[in-house]
Formats: sequence, C-alpha cells, structure tokens
Amino acid sequence: MPPKVQASKAAKAAAAAAGGKKSKKKWSKGKVKDKAQHAVNVDQPTYDKLVKDVSTYKLVTVSVLIDRLKVNGSVARAALRELEQKGIIKPVVSHSKQLTYTRAIAAEEE
Repeated sequence: MPPKVQASKAAKAAAAAAGGKKSKKKWSKGKVKDKAQHAVNVDQPTYDKLVKDVSTYKLVTVSVLIDRLKVNGSVARAALRELEQKGIIKPVVSHSKQLTYTRAIAAEEE
C-alpha cells in the first residue's frame, strides 16, 4: 500500500472550515395524538344505544363508555349511576377512582 499524500496546511484548514457547515440532524417531533371530540350532552340515539348495548357488556366502566359511545367522562359517570338505579348493571368494585360494573343477569331472569 503506497503512503498517503500529505495535504497542505491550507487544504486541511479549508476542509475543517467546510466540515462545520453541515446541517445538524433533525430529530423527529414524534406522533401527535388528535384530541378527541366527545359529546358533552346525550342525545336520544346515544341514550337508546346506551340502554340497549350496555346490558350486553360483561365489563362496564367509565373508560368503556367513553371509548364505545364517544361521550365525555362526566356523562359516562352519570350514565353509570342511572343504569345502576334502573337495575341494568350491578357494581363489582366501587372504588372512588374507578367504578367497575357488570351486567345484571339476575334482573333479566326474573
């Protein structure tokens, strides 16, 4: 292998100066999740769907209602209280932060 040819000091300085002008790496901004537009009022079709479909769910929580019916969290909590009073669902765990319900099978059989 032949020896490398030594570059002049001027060539080295020019190469060093040119190297600093390279653009910096662009980091990705990440994926931005769209803000959900959930209903804050319950209209009649949503209420009918709520009464009809919730009785078939094995697990009923605030999160499930928000996801499936596209309603606000406060609306989902109010709906759970109303469905419990009607006897459509029954509580499994009544923690202050997470209310967990299931369908009331005994009420359907009577």
